[in-house]
Amino acid sequence: MNILVLGSGGREHTIAHQLHLSPQSNQIFVAPGNAGTQQIATNVEVDLSNFEAIADIIKRNNIKMLVVGPEAPLVDGITDYFNAKPNYKDLMIIGPSKKGAELEGSKKRAKEFMKSHGIPTAAYQSFTPETLAQGFAFLESLKPPYVLKADGLAGGKGVLILNNLEEAKQELSNMLTNQKFGSASQQVVIEEFLDGIELSVFVLTDGKDYAILPNAKDYKRIGEGDTGLNTGGMGAVSPVPFADEVFMKKVEDKIIKPTINGLAKEEIDYKGFVFIGLMKVEDEPYVIEYNVRMGDPETEVVLPRIKTDLVDALTKTATSQINSLHLNIDEQSATTVMLVSGGYPEAYNKGEEILGLETINDQDVFICHAGTTQKNGKTLTNGGRVIAVTAFDLNFKNALNKAYNSIDKISFKNKYYRTDIGKDLA
Repeated sequence: MNILVLGSGGREHTIAHQLHLSPQSNQIFVAPGNAGTQQIATNVEVDLSNFEAIADIIKRNNIKMLVVGPEAPLVDGITDYFNAKPNYKDLMIIGPSKKGAELEGSKKRAKEFMKSHGIPTAAYQSFTPETLAQGFAFLESLKPPYVLKADGLAGGKGVLILNNLEEAKQELSNMLTNQKFGSASQQVVIEEFLDGIELSVFVLTDGKDYAILPNAKDYKRIGEGDTGLNTGGMGAVSPVPFADEVFMKKVEDKIIKPTINGLAKEEIDYKGFVFIGLMKVEDEPYVIEYNVRMGDPETEVVLPRIKTDLVDALTKTATSQINSLHLNIDEQSATTVMLVSGGYPEAYNKGEEILGLETINDQDVFICHAGTTQKNGKTLTNGGRVIAVTAFDLNFKNALNKAYNSIDKISFKNKYYRTDIGKDLA
């Protein structure tokens, strides 16, 4: 079949790569794609908010499956748009309805969903510019650190964790009245800080049944030792060594089952991925957030460990047959390290030539493009996060060594990466 993947990052390159491995895939299109997807698929330039233009691509290329990579089109209702058009009734869409996407589109809605369905999470309250004084009072009732979350989409950067009460008040004011994160922070959720270690769990669901994908841990901060500004993600490890069978059984019983049951109970049309950001507090799981698509860079370590045909898995998801899906998971560890442009996540340059990619021929290493483009036969940087170097081995430490050895062969001006990915798991 012909498949269209929406997006341009490392997540989309990985998805396209896994789809490309399937004998069921014919032509793969990626919109808008990057220099990596260009090697295995046809890139199509399009504005992801222009659903009419996407519909035209689907019609012209006889697309049978649409995989929505990023969150914004889902929150904007792309699934509902196609479901409302009779000419596209046979299109298989991987991504929830607008109502389902609210679990990521609104932190407040996600919290209300968790509370309604008895899913463990941190205590919280939400505030608007009109209730700023109440927000200050709520902060005063909490112990540091203070967790502030922009309610809407902020590209993975709308969460602040602060130790100083006055600074927390100032930032709350910046978010609500000075629109620090634009319209995303017209409403802010303040929640109690959970002291533990983070991990991510991924689920494929058709809204009734589910299949659990490999878990992962990502590293969000720009600096060594998890310091500095939040980014879209600087690296990831899968599986997570501390998430043993006993703990994962708790995750399934206390979080995954009530989440999927909640979707069914609320009659939410949801066919796609659920990303559950968790905090392990002592031996108990708590939900930090939901995302309604795969994460990045977690996708780069999760999907390659799934040996089951991805086209088959997504077909069963889209056609409500996920109860017949049996996933074959590679027992090897996968790790990924992001190479980013100097200055990211703040100002950075684009258009720097990337050298050395062709010298990496290790069968256990997958070079995943994120912010790249092809111009005049050269591969150039085109974003903050540029390349994800994913490696595989029987244990994550060996996999990381392979990744870092490959990173030494890749160069571009002001290349930066963290050298401590996975060190906290040693």
